[in-house]
Amino acid sequence: MPLPNATASHALLLATVNDLSTPCFLAPAIAGAARCVRDRLVIILFSRLFNTGRRPRSPFAGRSEKTRRRDSSGSVRSDSSAGVSHTECWDDIQRFLTYVYVQTTTVAQELDNVLLLVDVLLRGFDEDLSEDFGKDFDVVIRIEGDCIPVPLPRSVMSLRTAWSKPGDHVFDSETIPGSPTVPGSDPSTHPVVALGGTFDHLHAGHKILLSMAAWIADEKVIVGVTDDALLTKKDNRDVLESLPERIQGVRRFMELFKPSLVYDIVPINDVYGPTATDPNIQALVVSKETASGGQAGKGLPPLKTFVIDVISHNSRLLDVEDVEVLKQAKMSSTYIRQWIVSRQKRDTGT
Repeated sequence: MPLPNATASHALLLATVNDLSTPCFLAPAIAGAARCVRDRLVIILFSRLFNTGRRPRSPFAGRSEKTRRRDSSGSVRSDSSAGVSHTECWDDIQRFLTYVYVQTTTVAQELDNVLLLVDVLLRGFDEDLSEDFGKDFDVVIRIEGDCIPVPLPRSVMSLRTAWSKPGDHVFDSETIPGSPTVPGSDPSTHPVVALGGTFDHLHAGHKILLSMAAWIADEKVIVGVTDDALLTKKDNRDVLESLPERIQGVRRFMELFKPSLVYDIVPINDVYGPTATDPNIQALVVSKETASGGQAGKGLPPLKTFVIDVISHNSRLLDVEDVEVLKQAKMSSTYIRQWIVSRQKRDTGT
């Protein structure tokens, strides 16, 4: 069936990606999905590049796509070779995620659906979705010609399926450009990674930050959430989410993005947070604007710092066209609070 027209409350978009270049082929499906859903859109992108390497290698690895064994759902099970180095592909992944989030955010704002909940997840061919993953969705959106080499649970296969035409892209399941990189001097992941923020009305910019922290973590992510006492001067503070609400929003997203990790989400009352006292933290994820804060405390070893650069309008990682799109996509809590207040005034006639 074609994409429904604003009839779904919750939609799931599934697609395979072969490399880490800008996924322009996804643009029509993303735009169509954002237009057909009212409340929540989850986008799951499968790739061998995202493999965890933890599942035993499939006995069918090396066979052509047509001869690999299919399970009862009609999906093709692939091999589980190791994916790319997470730290070496830091820039590629944040650019990749930013493109997908900007596409959805732009459409949602065009439709004045600013509170549309969008989650972008990365899954390897050696990762399965939980059996009940599809239970809260109304429709699953697929791309014509895309064969996902992962067995999909019955809860997803039983959803009504809508098909979208791909953009400028040709699916090739045999040759995957951008194959796993040769490890360099840096480890692919770090056991414990930390980051901090306000995380009010969790939006795409926040989710890129959180996703990247989980991307390079192997055991635990520590998230410092700014305490209410430090936010008294925020604009439109009356619609700012409470600390428990913000912590719950962060936990919900992180456990969805990478459920294998442990998440320690704590209130913070200064710019340093847990990095000032916790000797187990090896890496810190910061935005370009806050790169000078949050270093290790006195007597603790220095932290490896990873900077999110694609959220800023003058990012060195995006081309001119992408930067312009990013400027138009207002990914900020301040903008969301202003939108909420404007809607409240409009609805009450004040």
